[in-house]
Amino acid sequence: MSIMVREKSFYKRLGILALPIVLQNAISFAVNFADNVMVAQLGDLAVSGVGAGNQVQNFLQMAVMGLGTVIVILGSQYWASQDIGSIKTIVSIALKASVAIGIIFLCLGLFLPGSILGLITDKPDIVDAGVQYLRIVALSYVFFCMTQTLSAGLRCVESVNIGMYLSILALVVNVGLNWVLIFGKLGFPALGVVGAAIATTIARVVEFLFLVGYIILRDRKLCFGLKDIFRHDKNLFKDFIRYGVPVLMGDVLWGLNMFVQSAILGRMVAEAFAASNVVTPIFSFFSIVVYGTANASGIIIGKTVGEGDFVRLKQYTKTLQVIFLMIGIVSGLMLFVCRAPVLTLYTGMTPGQGISEEARRYAMQFLAVLSVTLVGTAYQMSVLTGIVRAGGSTHFVLINDLIWVWIVVIPSALIASYVFNAPPWVVFLCLKSDQILKCIVAVIKVNRFNWYKQLTRPAEAK
Repeated sequence: MSIMVREKSFYKRLGILALPIVLQNAISFAVNFADNVMVAQLGDLAVSGVGAGNQVQNFLQMAVMGLGTVIVILGSQYWASQDIGSIKTIVSIALKASVAIGIIFLCLGLFLPGSILGLITDKPDIVDAGVQYLRIVALSYVFFCMTQTLSAGLRCVESVNIGMYLSILALVVNVGLNWVLIFGKLGFPALGVVGAAIATTIARVVEFLFLVGYIILRDRKLCFGLKDIFRHDKNLFKDFIRYGVPVLMGDVLWGLNMFVQSAILGRMVAEAFAASNVVTPIFSFFSIVVYGTANASGIIIGKTVGEGDFVRLKQYTKTLQVIFLMIGIVSGLMLFVCRAPVLTLYTGMTPGQGISEEARRYAMQFLAVLSVTLVGTAYQMSVLTGIVRAGGSTHFVLINDLIWVWIVVIPSALIASYVFNAPPWVVFLCLKSDQILKCIVAVIKVNRFNWYKQLTRPAEAK
């Protein structure tokens, strides 16, 4: 069997699915990147405060992404048989769960912002700046959860273009309002961190309203209406719990992992914490093709499993592994080469603006580490979530992450920081080491081909 699939239709389909997701991610991360650059003009304190506040958002995002992944895993297999009713029920279950999660995080952001941010950093001035940001941006959480869940429902029926349009809308609204409210343009007062929070909140509400309008007026595949919110099916709910809980737990625990990583860096020198918040959106932007291809692969793999074509599934799996590795090498090289020019954007146009020189030096070191680990991320993350998990082996990815994160990554970083008093870049390397180490597990697991299973129920069984 040839490693590379010879069907042109496979590559065309992968490109058609991946390109809108890549463009959506590019625009979405461009919003975060622009936010980051604009806030960084206010100095290390502002970028650290907003970064700390965004750790709560990141935790929420991982939980909601977990629900979205469950929708795609189950829904894409039902899409193979055009069972729209079951897909709607799955979306309904996830939507109600996402709203509940959004309300919990809204309450935490409104009533306990200082206590939460105090877990991330022991520096009171950073906590104060973060509280200003978090109390306002928390108002957007429920809207964000609903948008992400409904978008996942559309994605599993291969309606991927809407995500790109939503990201363009968010880019225009958020960046425009940032310019006005952070720096005080067009007669508005300069609100700094508070202005960034207001801009983000308004952009997310507009994004949600635009998506609802699209579903009502233009969507012809999912056709999710108000009455569908109340859908319920006992057997599908059991499937959602059985296959979805491991996925959701995996993403929630990954969000907790990122929260703990931020807390470790937040207790190092202030400039290192500022640098860690600077490099995050930069890394995200350079990994857009990685995540876009992984998401598209998950749709293809899920649908192929649903069709029961296991010969073709094996061919696709081998080809995708090569594609993932090639994308990782190219993306890592680009990040390494571009890190210095990109960081010049964080230098203020006038003296006293922008991040400090020490923070910039740490950021250069962190990006060098990430340019290497990005190669591992492109392979193992795409294999484990885009193939293995999408193929139905949801428990394996959860267990694998638990072992690497909580037995290797976090302990090694704590030992490096508190026992050996290692420099920040060494601690940062420990925090990202699993991205390379998990490649060993990924290559063995995926090529054993014991991970795929059909998750759909026959119509008469539901």
